[in-house]
Amino acid sequence: MQLLYSVRGTVWIIVYLLFILAPLFALLAGSHPPARDFWTEFAVAIGYSGLAMMGLQFGLTARFRYVTEPWGEDVIYHFHRQISLTAVGLVIAHPLILVAVQPELRAPSSFIGAPLSAYFAVLSIFSLIALVVMALWRARLNISYEAWHLSHIVLAVVAVTAGLAHMVASGFYMPDPWKRALWIGLVIFWIALLLYVRIAKPLFMLRRPYRVSEVRKERGDTSTLVMQPDGHEGFRFTPGQFGWLTMWGSPFKITGHPFSFSSSAEAADGRVEMTIRNLGDFTSAMEHVPAGQRVYLDGPYGAFTIGNPADMHVLIAGGIGITPMMSMIRTLADRGDRRPVILLYGSKDLESITFREELEALKARLNLVIVHVLSDPPDGWTGERGYIGAAVFRRYLPPPYADHEYFICGPNVMMDAIERALGEMHVPMSKYHSERYSFV
Repeated sequence: MQLLYSVRGTVWIIVYLLFILAPLFALLAGSHPPARDFWTEFAVAIGYSGLAMMGLQFGLTARFRYVTEPWGEDVIYHFHRQISLTAVGLVIAHPLILVAVQPELRAPSSFIGAPLSAYFAVLSIFSLIALVVMALWRARLNISYEAWHLSHIVLAVVAVTAGLAHMVASGFYMPDPWKRALWIGLVIFWIALLLYVRIAKPLFMLRRPYRVSEVRKERGDTSTLVMQPDGHEGFRFTPGQFGWLTMWGSPFKITGHPFSFSSSAEAADGRVEMTIRNLGDFTSAMEHVPAGQRVYLDGPYGAFTIGNPADMHVLIAGGIGITPMMSMIRTLADRGDRRPVILLYGSKDLESITFREELEALKARLNLVIVHVLSDPPDGWTGERGYIGAAVFRRYLPPPYADHEYFICGPNVMMDAIERALGEMHVPMSKYHSERYSFV
């Protein structure tokens, strides 16, 4: 399976590069307009590449399961974010270089009398800048996730459309019909991706709704939604995966929210559970969801799953990062898997330990060791204090450390520290898996 994912991942990287580089190959082929200086041609080339990257961003967030499986949805979304910054850099560098090598463009009068293509370029660039600023500083600007998501989509469509209009209006490199056909094909492909995400996928979800059968109150200001398929068999997932939840509306609603499945993958009735902590936003309404509420699930997604050969599973959770670990533990118990499992669970205090009692009960069905690490322990606490790190690993994990399979989920700061600690213990990257559950 790992080999299959490696081959498939390599193929998709090549396909992605071909889409990005196709406009540059088109510039070099066929008939050519009169040659200009190097920097002008270079500016045009990076502008074309930046526009191709921007258009293909619709594909990165389209949630094609066959594409995302080799890496996981969280990796794809973080790549989407980083490549967006690259595309914006290329698009902004395009006019800056042109202005630098053509001094006549700096005069204010040159903009007032500029062709329509220049105004499209300005609209595209300012839309991109607004998009990046809102994405990077959403929390600081106190923008809700739902408002950000809607504005993100609108700004992305405006930026790409204006960029295309700028290119067509300029028309300098579009004398050949087949070059125009190339860009028309790319535009049709981008539009198809958008229609798939916003129309085709919601239509499929509309035919496969779920009903909330129970809402369980958990420790740590957390609630578990128990959802049953309504009129269909549901889907199968692998422990550790997640889905996108749409509530209080139809699947055509702009914003869905990603949550890990916390239930066993062996549930025979198609039931799925999501355990959600109240973080003061959309999540604050979870404990008030009425039984019978219709919801929609898009999934499963994610490569954060058990199944690779290992002598034991080491699960490292911080806070609500326990949810995918709980799915793994429940599934292993239902399968009667007797391989050793060690759960290192970092929490603030005893009351914030979600699933505390159930985890203790599961020891009877599994070869399970649980190590709680509290940052604010009560008086008389004899367990681990502070934070999970290399010292905790060495106290509880048997060497050789590279023989175990590690799963890490929690706040980014915690995960960064744990990955560094595993590196110091000479655990290869192929043996540990991280899921960073912030997609913004």
